[in-house]
Amino acid sequence: MSFRHLIDFGDLTRGEWDELYARSAEIVKDPAAFQEACKGKVSCNLFYEPSTRTNFSFQTAMLRLGGSVFGFADPNSSSVAKGETLKDTIKMVSGYADVIVMRNPWEGAAKAASLYSNVPVVNAGDGGHMHPTQTMADLTTITQLRGKVDGLSVGLCGDLKNGRTVHSLIKALAKFKDIKFYLIAPRELAIPDYMRSFMKENGMWSVEVTGLDPVIPQLDVLYMTRIQKERFLDPLAYERNKGIYILTRHKLERAKPDMLVMHPLPRVDEITQDVDDDPRAVYFQQARFGMFARMALLSDLANQPRMEDREMGPVEIGRHPVCTNPRCITQSEHYLPPLVRTIGGVDCCAFCDAPLASFS
Repeated sequence: MSFRHLIDFGDLTRGEWDELYARSAEIVKDPAAFQEACKGKVSCNLFYEPSTRTNFSFQTAMLRLGGSVFGFADPNSSSVAKGETLKDTIKMVSGYADVIVMRNPWEGAAKAASLYSNVPVVNAGDGGHMHPTQTMADLTTITQLRGKVDGLSVGLCGDLKNGRTVHSLIKALAKFKDIKFYLIAPRELAIPDYMRSFMKENGMWSVEVTGLDPVIPQLDVLYMTRIQKERFLDPLAYERNKGIYILTRHKLERAKPDMLVMHPLPRVDEITQDVDDDPRAVYFQQARFGMFARMALLSDLANQPRMEDREMGPVEIGRHPVCTNPRCITQSEHYLPPLVRTIGGVDCCAFCDAPLASFS
């Protein structure tokens, strides 16, 4: 495969995803055949914010491939607590590891890390921005259980503004045919403008609604997400929206008998316990499929050759558009070069995808 890092699912072509999925499916059938695929390779897992499934899944994936893992799950136990920059951390650990897996609360952090790493970087979640390997788990689950992804009606429900898993899944489903999106969220938690622009630019069918009940009979996949308290800048906004969507066994009576109920987990109160025994509830299977998908990814990236150091060049202060997103990595790592990409005809920050302010 031609990609070096996995920062955004948009980094992959449809062909590259199909190749990764084919390998995932082989691993599902015969995991033992891959137990030395990463023999002698080392993964560095840098988790700057809490994680259970993603961290454990990546660790287990590397161990099952015959490799080893080091890193931290608490930045306060590392030199980050002493003020070390992301750049220095990445340059240091890329001297030890063959692949870096990173979760960070700053949006665009994985992109920033890729600029300074000598080895592949995998985005394990950057704030409320993207989570491409969760999307690998999602697509593997859908394909394994439905047989295909093309032609499905997908309901995305909950915090669509801050839901990085939702943003990544939309990016991924742009590569498939005839997908219909039902975007179910309160108005203040609707998908961000850059995702709306992306969908328009790619001709993706979608409708935005505030109620789950009216659309549930039309769905092939219902992707529930929690209202993410840690992403709210205003505590009152969280209080207004928590508990707004709760899926119960009773509500499922109106759904298709083969609809998949998915969730990236952890859940809070958005899916009641009585749903767990419904055969349509596949979120725990989804977590297991995620391990196999990550095994497929690591077996490729951890075996790529190291790259030489690259010079970033000087930055001319005051001659570039300014990212004003308060959650963007450029707000904390001020040495980063100004990078711009166009989304839907609008110049956006290439780290966090937020529209850029005018030149300053």
